[in-house]
Amino acid sequence: MAAFSAAELLKLKKAASLLLEAEDRLPVLKSLSWDRSIGDAFLKSGCATPPRPTYPKIDPNPSRERVAAARAFISGSSPVHRWLARFADVTEDTASLLSAIGTRDFYARSSGLYGSPATPIADGKRTALDLAKRLDELLADFEIGARLEPPEILSAAEIKRRLDETLPAHFGNAAPRVDVTRNVSGKAAAGRDYIKLREDAMFSDLDVTQLLQHEAFVHIATGKNGLAQDGFAILAESYPGNAKTQEGLAVFAEFISGALDPRRFRRLADRVIAIDMASNGSDFIEIFNFFRERNKSDAPFEAFESARRVFRGGVLEGGAPFTKDSIYLGGLLEVHNFLRAAVKSGDADLIHLLFVGKIDLVDLEAMKMLRDEGLISAPRFMPPWATDLRYLLSYLAYSTFLNEISLKDVVAKYEPLFG
Repeated sequence: MAAFSAAELLKLKKAASLLLEAEDRLPVLKSLSWDRSIGDAFLKSGCATPPRPTYPKIDPNPSRERVAAARAFISGSSPVHRWLARFADVTEDTASLLSAIGTRDFYARSSGLYGSPATPIADGKRTALDLAKRLDELLADFEIGARLEPPEILSAAEIKRRLDETLPAHFGNAAPRVDVTRNVSGKAAAGRDYIKLREDAMFSDLDVTQLLQHEAFVHIATGKNGLAQDGFAILAESYPGNAKTQEGLAVFAEFISGALDPRRFRRLADRVIAIDMASNGSDFIEIFNFFRERNKSDAPFEAFESARRVFRGGVLEGGAPFTKDSIYLGGLLEVHNFLRAAVKSGDADLIHLLFVGKIDLVDLEAMKMLRDEGLISAPRFMPPWATDLRYLLSYLAYSTFLNEISLKDVVAKYEPLFG
């Protein structure tokens, strides 16, 4: 017997359509973006005059009206109903976040949606800040003791050439375009069908693989897969409710493909530390100098971009940062642990479910139900490591056993050598 009657399925699809319209009117990252000229002006001032970004006004009422209309169609208690109800809750909270841009209330709204450095992760005992500080400590020791400079330094034009050669083999005619432009946040940014590279940025050899794995094979692929889900195109939507899993999955893709180098890993940790500093009162220039000190070989504009990520939408005098960047490490840990659990349970099919669209781990029960009812299709685009599971399963099976071994006892065995 089908889980949903024809009438109930129609209600669910109407709710999903209304929620998609509601969330589509609340583009968080686009609303918080800074024009390139702001960074240029800051550097021209000798990095002494704090930036003064302006933001577009977002009217949250049309989105709230659509959420209210969607709720009228969500009256059941199945996993699918719970997924849509959570989507509605998060969309209302997103509207509140965008209504608080530039105020001290922004930090509370951001923490409610994305968590903060103090939010418990994994076992509920440790926080994202604990993980960030531990990674920073360990990786700093390796950077001091080993030569970790990339063997190649590449221009945006060269990265574009390499991506243009590689993307069609994976996506065919649906391959995203690659643009080189001046006005782009960070070194690179991606949308549903494009990757943008900042024309004056310099890249390492591993950045090609990072962009492929993180932006193309996860973010763009899950968007395309979600858009193809008939009746549930909401699965193509990036929103705060799936950000932690999506970013965690994207960073795991870097890790499992061998592209997550120590500098990139430490940079992710530094972002969490910087958010914590800003939440405790550090202002924009203090955070800018923090990133300058941590990455002395980088151009000053890279430190500006890192600081911008912390303060976009918040208060530049400190006390109210944007907390999204605190989710990357926690998301990585949660995705990694889920994959290990999936292997231990012997149900590798759940790994493929991660790619049916843009979902959170808590949505997997709903996705399984939709799949079993024939209401969503298998993902068309997946990264190679998830398509051919041989290496992933071997690695996860081994790491699951390795995790049961006491590292303290192992270190004690070799302590004379390390000493």
